[in-house]
Amino acid sequence: MAVSTHARSAGQGVGISETANPAAVPGVATQGLGAVADVRQPRPRGRSGPHHAGRFRPAALDLRAAAVSPRRGNRRRCSDELDDPRSLALPDWLTLTNLADALVAASADAYQGWGDVVIFAACTAVRIGEVSGCRVGDIDTTEWVWRLRRQTSPGPGGLKDKGTKGKRSRRIPIIEDIRPLVLNRIQAANRRPDARLFVGPRGGRIQTGVLRKATHWHEVVAKLGFEHLRRHDLRPTGLTWFADAGVPLHRLQQIAGHTDPRITQRYLHPDIEALQNDGQLLSIHLRAPQRSPNGPQLRVV
Repeated sequence: MAVSTHARSAGQGVGISETANPAAVPGVATQGLGAVADVRQPRPRGRSGPHHAGRFRPAALDLRAAAVSPRRGNRRRCSDELDDPRSLALPDWLTLTNLADALVAASADAYQGWGDVVIFAACTAVRIGEVSGCRVGDIDTTEWVWRLRRQTSPGPGGLKDKGTKGKRSRRIPIIEDIRPLVLNRIQAANRRPDARLFVGPRGGRIQTGVLRKATHWHEVVAKLGFEHLRRHDLRPTGLTWFADAGVPLHRLQQIAGHTDPRITQRYLHPDIEALQNDGQLLSIHLRAPQRSPNGPQLRVV
């Protein structure tokens, strides 16, 4: 049974029972559910009463929301497709630029920066938080390489800059198609090395939630026929494009910042023709006249 991410992260007290009675969770639709959340909410310490009751949200409400919310269900299905991240990628450059233009047009102030963030994130295969953490001084406009050193993420007290997810910096190529965009952003930042390359319309730091709200993301992607697309899916888009362009696995792993090459392999295109050729080579080898009937033999030299 699938339980919403929010419900799973609520802490202790949310378990799954395959034999539980569905009626044990009032208000939860039981049709199509193979299990029911066994709700054991922590008891509040200290003061209690109606004023503090809101702190302890029943997990049953989260379960009900996951069961009836189509949008949350779509996101859950997309998460299940992580074994095939290529399925989340946009098909081509034109689709990406159309998406960026539509998001800019849907924003209240038609802020071009939103479109720039989307294109830059897809063409560098990075997370929105890493785009937000990019400084002007991180971009080498001679070699056209971005030294990715940090990301911006929510934390106690607000947004904070910290190291990358892999705790290591990595170098990412800036393709020719987005270099004019990067130069415009550098110019807008007055070429100050410590200035953020991408900021919001009021100069604030970019984050995925702000991007979603400011551009009416869900409505725009649905209208374009990409209901499944999330902001993070810009990263699989870039990695899929790099892989299809023929970037070797070890280089793709470095660009992505993956520590496990098996994760990177999921972005490689399944080349059926190449596999067939490999099989043909084996067939030729097995039919060779010098092949021993008893299989490979060791020879003393």
